[in-house]
Amino acid sequence: MSKSVNEHPIGVFDSGVGGLSVLRHLQAQLPVEQFIYLADQGHVPYGSRSAQEIIQFSQGITQFFLQLNVKALVVACNTASAAALSLLREQFELPFVGMEPAVKPAAQQTQSGKVGILATGGTFASARYARLTAEYAKGVTVWEDPCVGLVPEIEAGRLDSLAVHQVLRQALTPMLAAGVDTIVMGCTHYPFVLPVVEGIVGTAVTIIDPAPAVARQTGVVLRQHNLLADGSQPGGVRFITTGAAEPYARQVERLLGLSGAGVETAVWHGDQLSVNGN
Repeated sequence: MSKSVNEHPIGVFDSGVGGLSVLRHLQAQLPVEQFIYLADQGHVPYGSRSAQEIIQFSQGITQFFLQLNVKALVVACNTASAAALSLLREQFELPFVGMEPAVKPAAQQTQSGKVGILATGGTFASARYARLTAEYAKGVTVWEDPCVGLVPEIEAGRLDSLAVHQVLRQALTPMLAAGVDTIVMGCTHYPFVLPVVEGIVGTAVTIIDPAPAVARQTGVVLRQHNLLADGSQPGGVRFITTGAAEPYARQVERLLGLSGAGVETAVWHGDQLSVNGN
């Protein structure tokens, strides 16, 4: 007997481990759902790649998820959302939820009228980000920093390294000196170094992570499409990477606290993905 669509999994993808910061909130918000998390570590980081490359990767990943019968897809990557989300929604008959820097809530919350955004160069260069700031940041001074080098440190599991401290201090010190009182985590990797950020900015600065709101929106989208799981089966996650499985499994254990998580590998063949090269 085939599964009802409601019991099909939800796809989640990022260039690497960053989207795990979204997955943990998705699991908390939707505990009986099944998820498939794909880390495209064969192409990480996305932030320094062209928009066209990211679109091609995102299209290939979406096709891959469709073969796995997902009922919805969460683009848990700010850079991919900025470059490809609108196009994916046009091309595929699938409910999508994406990331975007929390410019609107930051502009609403700031008392000083000065907001700092930490994101990738790809996000800052996107038309999507330009529209967000033009619409919601009127009358607000926005400080931006791409935190070059931070994603590779996080991917390597070095969350408290000297390089992480240096990159973040270089990004945040000018913002603090300018009177920024609200910081946006505009890349899904960055919440994993939140303790370092907090140590630099102190308690007087508000830090916004969009992931909880994305998890809530995923629930809203599933309800709108009558796709919520009925709870007859326990929730769970299937982990897939286009990189090396063992280091990724260690990262999953460290970042999510899941010991013994099985990790499968997927292989790119041109612009198409398949599990274990099949």
